[in-house]
Amino acid sequence: MAQYKTPGVYIKENNSFPSSVVEVPTAVPAFLGYTARAQRGSEDVTGVPVRISNHAEYLAVFGEAPARRFAMSRTGTGDVFFTPVGQRFYLDLAMRMFFDNGGNACWIVSLGEFEAESYGAADASDAIWEALAKETEPTAYVMPDAVALTREDHRKITERMMQECQKLQDRMAIIDVYDGRLPAGGSTEEFDWPAKAINGESGFRAIDLGDNPSYGTAYFPWLATNLSSSSDVSFVMLDAASRETLSGLIKAEFTPEGGSLEAEIATYLAELTRADLTEAETTRVHRGFLSISPTYKTAIEALTDEINIVPPSGAMAGVWSRTDANIGVWKAPANTGIVGAMAPAITISDNEQENLNIPLDGKAINAIRSFLGRGILVWGARTLNGNSQDWRYVNVRRTMIMLEQSIENAAAAYVFEPNEAGTWLAVKTMIENFLTNQWKAGALAGTTAEEAYQVSVGLGSTMTGNDILDGYMRITVRVAVTRPAEFIEITFQQKMQTS
Repeated sequence: MAQYKTPGVYIKENNSFPSSVVEVPTAVPAFLGYTARAQRGSEDVTGVPVRISNHAEYLAVFGEAPARRFAMSRTGTGDVFFTPVGQRFYLDLAMRMFFDNGGNACWIVSLGEFEAESYGAADASDAIWEALAKETEPTAYVMPDAVALTREDHRKITERMMQECQKLQDRMAIIDVYDGRLPAGGSTEEFDWPAKAINGESGFRAIDLGDNPSYGTAYFPWLATNLSSSSDVSFVMLDAASRETLSGLIKAEFTPEGGSLEAEIATYLAELTRADLTEAETTRVHRGFLSISPTYKTAIEALTDEINIVPPSGAMAGVWSRTDANIGVWKAPANTGIVGAMAPAITISDNEQENLNIPLDGKAINAIRSFLGRGILVWGARTLNGNSQDWRYVNVRRTMIMLEQSIENAAAAYVFEPNEAGTWLAVKTMIENFLTNQWKAGALAGTTAEEAYQVSVGLGSTMTGNDILDGYMRITVRVAVTRPAEFIEITFQQKMQTS
């Protein structure tokens, strides 16, 4: 209390308003993967979480996509298909899908460069997970490059992401199914995806998801995108043997029986197999064959299709961001399109989705499907704890994370305050004001605030006398989080004619 000893006028300011709860960010993913470099200025940031806000920042720190090489093969019917030569990486493509679908701020952790001697789950070391845990902003873990590793490494990465999310309880894992596409040159019948990719002994559901799998969600299948066009793809992406094979196919196309090739085409074919072409020469040969050779055009289209198949986790992180920004974290990120997606890599029927959506073990997998007249839609909103009525839906888990973290941060201001009625009332009012705003925005269900939430704190209510002596202030918050209408049933019945 001020001590007044000299006559005069003294000013004293009183706070008119109580403390408030500030909503924490809800859609800030942390991506892990392999990059061309990891250099911020003169600093090597390999293994260090780096915050970026757009794709240009990503390119400035982590560089361009890797050079890709493919081998060309032919099916029994003569169709060509392509398989990667060497290691395949997806982080750069995932970043493009993330920003195209509404993503904003995110964190990137480079696990190493493309030219490393080997790759594996060990690249995501304990030090990296500890560094990510210290960052309070990330709300999701995403590693699209996990599907580029071995199946065993994918399992280890998935299990570690789930362990970290369950330990921290403030973020979720967005997971890609390992075999989320048809093998190059294969068919749905040969692949038998429900049995092998999902339910097999080494399939997705064999992964140990921990004691609380609601902190993870999975999407299937992979996506055929339009990230690269035929102008971005050319014969230089083929290995030497494939160039020779392609040259032979084109030569057969243009060689008349008993005749010889035209001089221009012969020159193009000679350059097609050269290893020392300049960029200008490559462009000239590529454009020339595109304009005159159906065989070459078909091959380039097939190669473009192969390059454009990506796992969906990056796109889904963007969909989460877009949904949160346009509506709110309480809206299920489903029944919405995916920008840049041309088709699911595997077509899923209603019957096939039954096993994905409601399996006996509860490890639900959200389908991405194509609908006539509606396009490509995310057609599922379940966590990997589908048997839990508390934590079945992605938006419920994410809304609770937001509410818990927001209130926890605000309540920290009252640590060591007097544990008495005045403090209890201030805390209760602060939380109720925050929940009222959330209810008005649509996050909580109820026609009145009392139906949407209740906040209790006080002696005889949430605490005993011993609790106060021991220094505990116990607060109970009950909320009615909105849940999605996953199944809509409309009943029709004929009515007796009355006139």
